[in-house]
Amino acid sequence: MHPSTRGLLRFFAFGHLPPHLQEISAPFGVLAQQVAERAPENPETTVALRKLLEAKDCAVRAVLPAE
Repeated sequence: MHPSTRGLLRFFAFGHLPPHLQEISAPFGVLAQQVAERAPENPETTVALRKLLEAKDCAVRAVLPAE
């Protein structure tokens, strides 16, 4: 696995989150792992993971209470 791919995967960890946020974050982590394992090692894979990370972050923020 390419080092940049491995580096991005750490941001998909969800075990530290409260259960209601794990519920949202977990599917993104599973998909990220699948992409990392199955896609070729090239720049597009890194971009795909980065964009998936952005989507995961948005989804988690969407369920946070409004201030």
